[in-house]
Order: sequence, then structure tokens, then C-alpha cells
Amino acid sequence: MKEFDELVEIVEKLRHPKDGCPWDTKQTSRSLIPNFIEELHEAIEAIENDNGEHLSEELGDILLHIVMQAQIAKEETRFDIKTALKKINEKLVRRHPHIFGNEKISNAEKVKINWEQIKQKEKKETRNSVLDGIPKTMPALIIAQRLQDKASSVGFDWQTTTPIFAKLKEEIDEFMVAFEQNNLPEMKAELGDILFVLVNLARKLGFDAESSIKLTNNKFERRFKKIEQFLKNNNEDIYQTNLERLDELWNLAKKDEK
Repeated sequence: MKEFDELVEIVEKLRHPKDGCPWDTKQTSRSLIPNFIEELHEAIEAIENDNGEHLSEELGDILLHIVMQAQIAKEETRFDIKTALKKINEKLVRRHPHIFGNEKISNAEKVKINWEQIKQKEKKETRNSVLDGIPKTMPALIIAQRLQDKASSVGFDWQTTTPIFAKLKEEIDEFMVAFEQNNLPEMKAELGDILFVLVNLARKLGFDAESSIKLTNNKFERRFKKIEQFLKNNNEDIYQTNLERLDELWNLAKKDEK
């Protein structure tokens, strides 16, 4: 695409050691990481807000970072943008044998399992476990869901949601035993088990656990701010307001939304 080639040329010019931009020429692969993460989160926010105009801008910003990283790698004679594109093109063809080959796969779940199995075969020289390859810096809920996805690719998975509810009850019962014994380390461990089962439930229902908790976070923030605004409008100090009053206003905010 003409526009993509133009972006590559602009970045090359910005990175020129003599005539380039002082800020751009100073950057390294590592120094750009915080900005890269910020742009990614801004794109996610645009997606969640269904803001197409904002998303188109943020995707451009992400693309800039991709080209910038490739340009730095090119200057260090490691690889260039063409190498990156060639690798992803080959990977997509290789991991979609039901599209570019003769395999027959009937549904999306089987496609995902097949992808993980092909990936594991490709990485067998560098990965010792099916569970390897998940970045530890990701949010814990996403890591939990990816661990479960990978385990599912070898058949270690419940076939329906019914046993998940039984497992959830079991974990809650174990938490209550630790709670009654005031065993804090055990309570923390059991709470983690409860969250892990809930992530599994979300996965089996086709939900993304991280997005689900974000919805609740946003809902809580929205309703709590309504409480704050109501108290402010009535010259009431939230720090001097008792729980009964706050709970009453919370239910009003909840009712107002519905």
C-alpha cells in the first residue's frame, strides 16, 4: 500500500542520524515500550467505547510503533519490516490448514485448539511445556484464561459448564473452612482458586474474563460517581455520610440506570 510505504519512509527520515528528529533518533527498542503500551491501551479503550474514529487514529499510532521498532532493528542489522511481514504471512497460512490446505475443521473452538497444537509443534525446540509462551507481564485474568486455553488444546478441559459450578462450590466451601479458621495464607490461596474457576466459566461461555471485570469496574465507578454528585448537589459531605445512606443512594443509582 502506498500509505504504508510512505509511513516507512517517514520513519526512516525521522531516524536519520544527521537530519532526523532529535527525539526519534534518541529512542531505542526498550525506551519506546511505555509509549507502545500506552497506545495499545488507548486502542483497547476505543474498541470498548465503540469509537471508530478514535480507533482508526490509535491503530495508526500502534502501526507507527511497529514500524519504528522494525526500523531500529534494521539499523542494528537484526531484521527489517519486510522480514516481520513475511513471517506473519507464512505463519497465518501455516496455522490455517483448513483455509490454505486440505484439513476440514467445522467450528471456531476446533480452530483454536488446532492453532495451539500447530504452535506447540513449531515451538518444540524452545518450549518444554504446552503452557510455555505466555507473557508473565499480562494481567493475571488474561494469563489464567490463556493457561486454560492451552491446557484445553490437549483435551484437559471440561466438556460442559455443569462440572464448573460444582467445582466453584467446592472451592467456596474450602475458602469458608480457611475463613472460619482465620487462616489468612490459605484464604488467599483459596480465593485465587475461586477466581481461576470463574475465569474457566467465562471461557466456556465464550466470554473474556478481563473484559467482564472491566464492565463491572466501569459500572461501579459510574454508580459511585452518581452518589458523589448527588451528595455534592445537596451540600452533603461524603466523608460524614453513613453506610446506610450511601447504600440507599447506591440503590437509587442502580435503579436509575435500569
